[in-house]
Amino acid sequence: MEVGQLYQFVLLLVLVGIVIGIGTVVLYKLGGTTAVTSTASTAINATGAEIAGIASNWLGIIVIVVVAAIILGLVMTSFGQRR
Repeated sequence: MEVGQLYQFVLLLVLVGIVIGIGTVVLYKLGGTTAVTSTASTAINATGAEIAGIASNWLGIIVIVVVAAIILGLVMTSFGQRR
């Protein structure tokens, strides 16, 4: 991956963050309605909490690992080129 292609990765991360955020908001709004039973409301709220946990705990770690891999790839390709 070259530096010019990093914008695609950044756009992918932003898109994933937006989808997780919207999904969490929708689940919490659905769990708060009176149209669902108490068991369904509990399940919906538990699912929303787990998805929010992925967004707050794992997304940052995934970003750090991918950025480190990109940096290592750029360094290794720059040292591997012969002139």
